[in-house]
Amino acid sequence: MKIFAKVNGDEGITLPNAEIGPERFEEIYSHPAANGRSRGAALSDLFWYWLSPGPEVHQEHLEAGERYAEVARCTQAVLAGASGDLTRAAGRCAAAALDELSRTRPTLVRLRDLMMPVWASFFYELVFKEPCPPAARDLITGNADDVVSALKCTRPRRMHRRARLTRYLVRRVAAGEVPHALPGGLSTRQRAHYLQGTFFNTAVVQMSEAMAHLLLVLAEHHEVQRRLADDPADERYLDHVMNETLRLYPLFGVAHRITTGDIDLGAGRAIPAGSVLCFSYPDYHSTGYTDPDTFAPERWETLSAKDAHHIPFGVAANRPCPAWRLAPLVMRAVTREVLARFTLDTAVSHTRSLPHRAPCLLVPRERPLPSAAARTVRGFLRVRDRCEDVVRAPVQLVLGTWMVLDARRRKPAETYFATHDTEGRPLPRPPHPAAPPTPGGGGGAAAPGGGGGCPFPH
Repeated sequence: MKIFAKVNGDEGITLPNAEIGPERFEEIYSHPAANGRSRGAALSDLFWYWLSPGPEVHQEHLEAGERYAEVARCTQAVLAGASGDLTRAAGRCAAAALDELSRTRPTLVRLRDLMMPVWASFFYELVFKEPCPPAARDLITGNADDVVSALKCTRPRRMHRRARLTRYLVRRVAAGEVPHALPGGLSTRQRAHYLQGTFFNTAVVQMSEAMAHLLLVLAEHHEVQRRLADDPADERYLDHVMNETLRLYPLFGVAHRITTGDIDLGAGRAIPAGSVLCFSYPDYHSTGYTDPDTFAPERWETLSAKDAHHIPFGVAANRPCPAWRLAPLVMRAVTREVLARFTLDTAVSHTRSLPHRAPCLLVPRERPLPSAAARTVRGFLRVRDRCEDVVRAPVQLVLGTWMVLDARRRKPAETYFATHDTEGRPLPRPPHPAAPPTPGGGGGAAAPGGGGGCPFPH
């Protein structure tokens, strides 16, 4: 993080801070002038680098305007559906993935890896309105895994893995095989990039991370897990557990916005236009609670998520996550499928970034593990986790530094906005400067075929 800050300079204003406390966090986040997304921030280069290909049409990185509105409407149409249908689809996709595991012996898994095929299949069904074939699921999973591994700085980008999914989607879009009205202002390739970035990158990654955090919490807190397994119909308590999980481990670290106008703070103070605001979800979620570092789902018996410092899906006035309604529904369904089949156990560290992909032991519910064996496995997981940290930490340091520097060198966002406006239209090119006269009054070197040069600007 020190290298990240050093490379990017002091461009961003992180909120909350000493001058703008948590009580004004959502007010500033919701301000109409805090609506710039990519243009004008060096930080955007890094996010575009990680989210390639097609970050210029990724919904989260489009500037406000007609193109963003059209893309957002399409996303909502794809994610729409009756609650019962969405719940059943998520349960069906989870059951298919979980039934590939052994039901007779314990299995060591990485929870994020376990969940990715579930969400790859689920979002494929939403986009294409058909069951997901294994080959397509592998393409989606490979793409999402590469993106999130680069984001965690545990592996560099491997663009050839992402390109395979791009080619598949271009083929399907060109053949008219997507049963949704895709944004008309986008080309065939841009539509493929939109689907890849929105549904088969961000949606798959975020839902896999959310479920990995939730299941890891249950593996750590056996009494919570037991209560949910004994009463799977108790959705109210499951909602409390999800609220507390997403409070402690928000999916977003920092959301950045560029101000398009001044934001008046009162008392003669203002945030000037062009400022880069970095809204820190972990910092905000740690304020306003008793014992904020303690996992305590029972606190939500009396707390209202609406009134608490709790924005797991962003704020309504400034690009909330389009899956804010969908996510809790389908997370409940997948959690029930897991707990119906397995008990979960672990002893690994639990941080917001989950660089270890959440190692966990799954034990078939009808074949419980003897307590001595369970202690042995927990000890193994704990030791392995510490050993992996020793190797992973310098890898993240090196890869993270290299990727930040590479993104600053490539400048994907800055380069794009140097030639396009916020609606994706090419900017007029400046006229080619006339060559100075050569001594003797000549007009300079003639273009091939004579005539003194090209009549069209380059």
